Amino acid sequence: MRFARIAGLAAAAVLLAACGSGQVGGSGGAPVENNKRLTLIPGVQAEPFYISMQCGAQAEAQKLGYTLDTSAPQKFDAALQTEKVNALGSNPPAALLIAPTDDTAMLAPIQQVAARGVKIIEVDTSLKDTSVAQSSISSDNTAGGQLAADTLAQLVGGKSGSVLVLDTIAGTSTTNARAAGFSEQLKKYPNLKSVGIQFTQNEPGEAMSKVTAALASTPDLVGIFATNLNTGEGAAAGLRGAGKAGQVQLVGFDASPSEVEGLRNGEYQALIAQDPAMIGQQGVQQAVAALEGRPVTRNLTAPLHSLTKANMDAHSQYFYKQSC
Repeated sequence: MRFARIAGLAAAAVLLAACGSGQVGGSGGAPVENNKRLTLIPGVQAEPFYISMQCGAQAEAQKLGYTLDTSAPQKFDAALQTEKVNALGSNPPAALLIAPTDDTAMLAPIQQVAARGVKIIEVDTSLKDTSVAQSSISSDNTAGGQLAADTLAQLVGGKSGSVLVLDTIAGTSTTNARAAGFSEQLKKYPNLKSVGIQFTQNEPGEAMSKVTAALASTPDLVGIFATNLNTGEGAAAGLRGAGKAGQVQLVGFDASPSEVEGLRNGEYQALIAQDPAMIGQQGVQQAVAALEGRPVTRNLTAPLHSLTKANMDAHSQYFYKQSC
């Protein structure tokens, strides 16, 4: 889950000419022949992670002869995302690609769409109930957290001290898994002690205040792991304001343009980059396979990459996009 600064993102639609088969239920589950329309509902508007995902999905949809519409909520919020799901109404797409903003609260609205015969593909985040989606595509977020802990330990070296974990919102499957994986892996490094996981409600200002408070209460703070873009930006601002940028090692998640710039100028010491374009591509592939009666893979994972200032230019293909 990846998340970013809230801004407007126009809904994207690509009209495609290629042909193919596919059936899906309409209102009440009645079959609709040759429905070639897919809808992507990401977690939030204008976030480079989700834009990159959309780009990958759009390209694959065009390749396979389907259209893709994107409709994103203005904030990473279950109520706002529910409105987007409900707006599909009596003319649903053949398949819905969705990044659930809450692993429990989004169950009912997604079930209602599925009851109309729509194929459900989870991208990035997922529901706790595994019976609804045909396929879930995500990074291995637990492994991503573990990679972040290993990376931070390498950056710190043998220095002893405390480490703060900044997560987003309880119930967000991706970032919660990252925080848990990081905390468990950190136990392998006896010189590093976790001071716990703090939630920021996915607001940079909250993350900044948490870092400011931690710097005051924890003089031996040597590292921070921020589980997504907003927490990372807030953490970077907090460290910058305290004159601690580069002294406290900051490992962020994702590789948005602002994070990449921060890595280059020393506000971040490492980023754990996902491959959102691949997630979007695979999401469309699985949706089309489900629609055309071909085998579907229930769970797929996309690769993760540890970026530092030393290796970032050699891995620039993993930098996220702001437009397709």
